[in-house]
Amino acid sequence: MLANSLAVAFGGAVGSLCRYWLSELFAALGLATFPWATILANVSGSFLIGLIATLTGPDGRVLASPETRLLLMVGFCGGYTTFSSFSLQTLALAREGNWSDASANVTLSLVVCLVAVWLGHITGVAVNRS
Repeated sequence: MLANSLAVAFGGAVGSLCRYWLSELFAALGLATFPWATILANVSGSFLIGLIATLTGPDGRVLASPETRLLLMVGFCGGYTTFSSFSLQTLALAREGNWSDASANVTLSLVVCLVAVWLGHITGVAVNRS
């Protein structure tokens, strides 16, 4: 139990730092008016969790301990992806009356993240077969 908790905590800390650095990078590039960093974190995190789940699953090619899966999938991906940030940013856009950007954020996040997790899965399937 303690090992699992520590794995999730460590992965979450690293994932959260990566998300923070990504947001800082987009802000430094002057791209903070639309939540591009959040969308990128959610899309890449969705791809990554699909890939990890497939590669380390029962039929996967990569042998990973339960603690490693927890560290990567629950910890890192949980800390890196940003559904709470997505929700808050979408609400802010809507409250500002910027319904087109709020709708674009919801649509892009939902559709592109679902495609990304599927692509991560099929990439993992392809790697498992090779």
